[in-house]
Amino acid sequence: MTKNRVLIFDTTLRDGEQSPGATMTHEEKLEIAEMLDEMGVDIIEAGFPIASEGDFRAVTEIAKRSETATICGLSRANFKDIDRCWEAVKHAKSPRIHTFIGTSPLHRDIPGLSMDQMAERIHDCVTHARNLTDNVQWSSMDATRTEWDFLKRTIDIAIKAGATTINIPDTVGYTAPVESADLIRRLIKEVDGAEDVVFATHCHNDLGLATANSLAAVEGGARQIECTINGLGERAGNTALEEVVMAMKVRGDIMPFETRIDTRRIMNISRRVAAVSGFNVQFNKAIVGKNAFAHESGIHQDGMLKNRETFEVMRPEDVGLSGTSLPLGKHSGRAALRAKLEELGYELADNELMDVFVRFKDLADRKKEVYDDDLIALMRVNDGDEDHLKLVSLKVICGTHGPQTAEMVLSIDGTEHSLTETGDGPVDAAFNAIKGLYTHCARLQLYQVSAVTEGTDAQATVSVRLEEDGRIATGQSADTDTVVASVKAYVNALNRLIVRREKSAPGADVKGVSYRDS
Repeated sequence: MTKNRVLIFDTTLRDGEQSPGATMTHEEKLEIAEMLDEMGVDIIEAGFPIASEGDFRAVTEIAKRSETATICGLSRANFKDIDRCWEAVKHAKSPRIHTFIGTSPLHRDIPGLSMDQMAERIHDCVTHARNLTDNVQWSSMDATRTEWDFLKRTIDIAIKAGATTINIPDTVGYTAPVESADLIRRLIKEVDGAEDVVFATHCHNDLGLATANSLAAVEGGARQIECTINGLGERAGNTALEEVVMAMKVRGDIMPFETRIDTRRIMNISRRVAAVSGFNVQFNKAIVGKNAFAHESGIHQDGMLKNRETFEVMRPEDVGLSGTSLPLGKHSGRAALRAKLEELGYELADNELMDVFVRFKDLADRKKEVYDDDLIALMRVNDGDEDHLKLVSLKVICGTHGPQTAEMVLSIDGTEHSLTETGDGPVDAAFNAIKGLYTHCARLQLYQVSAVTEGTDAQATVSVRLEEDGRIATGQSADTDTVVASVKAYVNALNRLIVRREKSAPGADVKGVSYRDS
């Protein structure tokens, strides 16, 4: 690896999935891992194998399928975690064990260890991991709030015990860029054996500084950035992969660093992660937001028509966007639809295209023009043949006074059932009808509506998050009728809960336990 090569360590499937409500299915994790591998991510942190049987299975399968990326699993500083982690990642062509412990005064109080006891545990655990594999990462959780002498001592011990990567996490997003660079620079200068390991940075975004802190750490000598797609992660999130990668690409004049990321795949994976996690990307999000390459101001539009560089520092094509937007209509055929979807980053088999084409035609009959964002919303819809519940019909009666009424026909395992319910508004009435037709104890955690495009015929994209006995499922749907979209999203989430309930054997998963690291 050249001195200017920066490794990209993606933890979307581990730290990103720890965002409340962002839990992904087994199949979705495998799909995201494959996309990360294809786009050139160096290390994929596939999960926390000891956390649950589901996590263990996912990490194991990802390890078996990985083509290029190193597959990493997380483990706390104990032999049981490390052994379980190795059992999962050992199937990879390039496996890595990532073990950690909190070293700051606040975090040392959690296990109740003295400095000497913690130092001994670090030595023993890193040594144990190194006996299993020659690729071991050590993380000093809350490193940026750890006393310098003790931080240096723990890193010295980890390197001597065999760690090959030393991660310096800003666990609570507390540090500032100048501190981030200085800390890495000082560690490289003063730690014994620093020249034989890779120093990594793992930043959280609590103060909105994650990207700046990560880039500053690289300037200070770090050569691995830990990040997630869309900045997904606990609290305010993690460093966004797309931001650090594009910052180094665009500003190579002052940040002469290289990655192996195929940036043309960024938009596609951003959209997919948003869909499966249920966390929509804010419109003004850097690189991947809807407005990142949009210009409405007259002055801006005039400048863009004359020279796009007047108001754009990068090309939309560089991140997987088309340079132009050509809306489709009801007279468009399958070839035009396929071409547009490929332009947006979606490659479909013939049977998949037919399914989307039917829904596209239905939408085109109700809208004058179908825009790129409408197609993206269509791609998020899940109308699987194996769903237990399907909406057959819905009629809503609204009035200015009194409760609203919803008349619903729902197919449950192939048999149609009907019910009329009332509620405080049409959506509430429709949700009450679902509960009456299919009794369940799931609690609505999130209900979110956003317009996909402008105009009164705009599609509404609805996200619904349900929780039942510790299981969390997110459903999404889009329709020009907001109530219909809401019902389909709710039913989609219920179907996911049903599948997870069926697949969860008693005692198979660790419920109600939150495993956290850096």
